Amino acid sequence: MASSDEPWLNPLGEGERGPDAKGMVFWILLTGGPVWDITQGRSHPLWLAWTAVALASALYLVTIRFAFADRRRALRLWLPLLALAVCASTAGFGDNWLYLLVMLAIALGVTVRGRKMPPLLFALCAVSAAIARWRDGDLTAILSLVWGVLCAGLVPSVIIRLWEAIRELQRTREELARAAVTEERLRFSRDLHDLLGHTLSVIVVKAEAVRRLAPRDVDAAAEQAADIERIGRQALTEVRAAVTGYRGRGLAAELDSARTALADAGIGLTIRTESVDLPPEVNALLGWAVREGVTNVIRHSGATRCEIELEQGTDGGMELRISDDGGGHSPAPGMERGTRQGNGLAGLRERVRAAGGRLSADSAPSGGFRLQVTLNT
Repeated sequence: MASSDEPWLNPLGEGERGPDAKGMVFWILLTGGPVWDITQGRSHPLWLAWTAVALASALYLVTIRFAFADRRRALRLWLPLLALAVCASTAGFGDNWLYLLVMLAIALGVTVRGRKMPPLLFALCAVSAAIARWRDGDLTAILSLVWGVLCAGLVPSVIIRLWEAIRELQRTREELARAAVTEERLRFSRDLHDLLGHTLSVIVVKAEAVRRLAPRDVDAAAEQAADIERIGRQALTEVRAAVTGYRGRGLAAELDSARTALADAGIGLTIRTESVDLPPEVNALLGWAVREGVTNVIRHSGATRCEIELEQGTDGGMELRISDDGGGHSPAPGMERGTRQGNGLAGLRERVRAAGGRLSADSAPSGGFRLQVTLNT
């Protein structure tokens, strides 16, 4: 992003810091009023006048520098010294020295922020009016000076506060973007776990079938090997689809896949479902639940029977139950030992909770294990 030519407000971008002391140096030209009076012979004694204008200039530059570098020191030391020098000079010399009050207001607006700013600015306006009335007495001049001091203090203060708000909004936006990226990574990792965990479990079961069948039935073993190839190709397609935002194949496709996978694992399956027109999001989520539930049955249960039920509740929601007659945590032959509450169920629980539903995973009343998902449609 290109830099702005305006020193007050730099655009948001890399390396941009917003208002700084360099943008405030310009206002040192307000000391031109006192210098003009000195050169015209209206300020006496000259040595004191030159000393006063030099001191006010130096204190102004130091004050605005510390306003951006060390604001606490500017508030405690340099701004009070500047105020003392300016008020004494304007009260003593008058005329165009009153411009120094405007310069003081600018330093005040840059240095003081928050609730202290309005009272101090109004106090400076009152001091300016008192000095102007004592030196001149012209109401128009008094009002002009007070208005100039008020605007000179408010404008830089508002701009700096605006910049701080913009910078805070930018930081918040960056934090939200990082959170969104993190959430998307977690979602993607859950999807890959569900896709590959299920598919690899089926491949292992079929590979065991090939090993058992190869010595006595070559044709059957070749058929199982062909299934392994088909499942591997299908898994590759699903992973590629997941990379492009794929969230699930849907309930019907997962039920068909469950029939094949459980049959190959030697587990009987009973499916009881109602014919319901499901919204796409609910359909995809129930499909994920079936995939995860069947994967757990194959990998961990040691079951001989599995039952999948889908029915509509009295409140219009859908209830999916996947139960088995296994031993809970006993792994199937050749499978690693694990627990029911693994990454798959944790990821599924997060998806269900995000959809406003409920998930329970515990022992079934008749033994075995039961996974239940309740969703509002």
